[in-house]
Amino acid sequence: MKKFIITVCIIVVLCIAADSAYYRLGFYIDLSPDEPVTTFVKTDSDNIYLDSGSGFKRFEIKGVNMGSGEPGEWSTDFAIDKETYLRWFKQIQEMGANTIRIYTVQNDTFYNAFYEYNKDNGNPLWLIHGVWVNDYIQNSHRDAYDKDFYDTFLEDCKTVVDVLHGNKKISLGRMASAGSGTYNKDVSRWVIGYILGVEWEDVTVVYTDEKYEKNDKYNGYKGKYMYTSEDATPFEGMLARVGDKVIEYESERYKQQRLIAFSNWPTTDPFDYPEKIASYFMKCAKVDVEHIKTTEKFLSGQFASYHVYPYYPDYLNYTDDLSGFGITDLSPFITENGELNTYKAYLSLLTDHHTMPVVISEFGVSTGRGMAQKDYNTGRNQGNMSESEQGQALIDCYNDIKSVGCAGCCVFSWQDEWFKRTWNTMYAVNLKRTPYWSDYQTNEQYFGLLSFDPGTEKSVCYVDGDVSEWTKENVVYDNGENSISLRYDEKFIYFMVYKKDLNFENETLYIPIDTTQKSGSSYCENYNLLFDKAVDFIIVLNGRDNSRVQVQERYEALRSTYSQNVYGFDTYVKENIPDIDSPKFVNIDMILQTATPLLYNDNNATAEVFETGKLTYGNANPESKDFNSLADFICNGDYIEIKLPWQLLNFSDPSRMSIHDDYYDGNYGIEYITINEMCVCLSCGEEKGRISLYSFPLKGWGNKVTYHERLKASYYCLQGIWGDTK
Repeated sequence: MKKFIITVCIIVVLCIAADSAYYRLGFYIDLSPDEPVTTFVKTDSDNIYLDSGSGFKRFEIKGVNMGSGEPGEWSTDFAIDKETYLRWFKQIQEMGANTIRIYTVQNDTFYNAFYEYNKDNGNPLWLIHGVWVNDYIQNSHRDAYDKDFYDTFLEDCKTVVDVLHGNKKISLGRMASAGSGTYNKDVSRWVIGYILGVEWEDVTVVYTDEKYEKNDKYNGYKGKYMYTSEDATPFEGMLARVGDKVIEYESERYKQQRLIAFSNWPTTDPFDYPEKIASYFMKCAKVDVEHIKTTEKFLSGQFASYHVYPYYPDYLNYTDDLSGFGITDLSPFITENGELNTYKAYLSLLTDHHTMPVVISEFGVSTGRGMAQKDYNTGRNQGNMSESEQGQALIDCYNDIKSVGCAGCCVFSWQDEWFKRTWNTMYAVNLKRTPYWSDYQTNEQYFGLLSFDPGTEKSVCYVDGDVSEWTKENVVYDNGENSISLRYDEKFIYFMVYKKDLNFENETLYIPIDTTQKSGSSYCENYNLLFDKAVDFIIVLNGRDNSRVQVQERYEALRSTYSQNVYGFDTYVKENIPDIDSPKFVNIDMILQTATPLLYNDNNATAEVFETGKLTYGNANPESKDFNSLADFICNGDYIEIKLPWQLLNFSDPSRMSIHDDYYDGNYGIEYITINEMCVCLSCGEEKGRISLYSFPLKGWGNKVTYHERLKASYYCLQGIWGDTK
């Protein structure tokens, strides 16, 4: 019996060891070394060809990038369930897309759903799979040949190969920024290829190239499937090594090959720019995959992958002479309005430069209310675009991409993602709490074709002129002649204003708001108004085109962080600190990332701003034929409905009712306090004495968010041009 138990234990240990070696460590024995390697996807100099069973045919990638985030969850939680994936796959294909691109290994749920969706589908969805490089590694002191960079990158590439062939087990936390699970579904038959890496940090590239510039070991690489030209840099040599080893691994273990691309973007594009542009944008590094060659043993081929958006960095916008790039005739890039379409011009540079197919694997615009960058030529801005405008911008970008001969493209992105951050709003919010509310001021959260709107089936309120959803329980103040009511959800604070015999276009109404006890003024000199509390904000309703929210100057968030950039002075110098009870109320602006010194040929030019406190009139109900997703307010008879995003009122985390503290009372920047009420009232501006404000209680929702899915107007715009992919 004892021997039997020992034998069983040995067998169990051996099985565990074998399982670990095969499914976790990637150990394998090639039992059929003479079996031919196959591929179902190939390239020539311009196009991608796919063999889906009836021979190789030209294939245009019409793709969408899919993230792993959903409301109430971080992207690294990988919390999306199979039913959701199956629903999304169907909607994506019904839109006319034929490809999904993902950036990193997802939880096994994704691959199980992808397999289930495709296995009996005569018109399957195709997949382009990425390999992520940890941001921490890229932004550290490491070069690309450091063990933590190169070894991890290569190992993660091989892991992706095993995952797609259904031969991997990944423990939670084993891969940075990746999912976990048991991957036993072979989805490789639907995988077009790999995009290896991320948007390379220019400092990592140039550090690697300069460190190994004179080291023969890292200058030039010759592999079985990939090799470098004489002009290749050490960083490009690293890419060739990784690509070669990945092709070798998949060829030997699985007898298959598929396309290979290396991620790139304008920051590390292969072009030389005029000195003033290179200097301002610190364009210090180049990655050129033309220096990475392939041998005849690589059957599939290589394509050039770029993330290209129309608004940033838009290098070509800052030079009048494109002849240095080989563009002497500008006529193909002039729009109907007579503007130079620098986006199309830049895309043409890419296709002219490369001897392999070019795929624009990321492009898009945001429907966020906030904005970070303007596209001065075509108006395809980074934010502050309605869903219909987003759709038209995507169509215009797609037409530009197609017109210059790209082999395909992937829209960014399928779904909105609440957890995202943007450089020009992240200073104002609690970055540890972003998944738990929908920050309409942060444009990065709203690139999706699919919106997550608050509420399980519908939102608590729609700004559409229909006041039937408002009840007596929502009333904060009512004197018989006028009243104000409030509601809120994970995205907005809603106001309903009533004024008897309202003459909307010819009279002005004021809504003072007191949010904190630490700041504000009891007098507003702008409109000669007195209050019984220290007011932080005033909503000024002055017709369709001149209504806005203003903030007491001491409580201006932009000034607290960007005074030097925007105003040219340091607000924390004693003489620049606004008085605690300053009666001046100012517009609410947002800093834009524009190269103003280049635009105005003035090295001392301050940053450009966008008045985000300006209110947009319109119908914000998605079911209305007049729907404008950017609409902030609307009037119907004696009633006005308003919705304000939380961040506009300096909330840093409304899920816990966290708001900005006084910036100057020992903080010298943004700190948070928690509130449980805000006080409001309605004024016609004719009161003789102090205006009394009334309390509206506030209670956060913590981590328990509500939401429902809604396809944006942009989805249907793309559906109109992509149509059926069969």
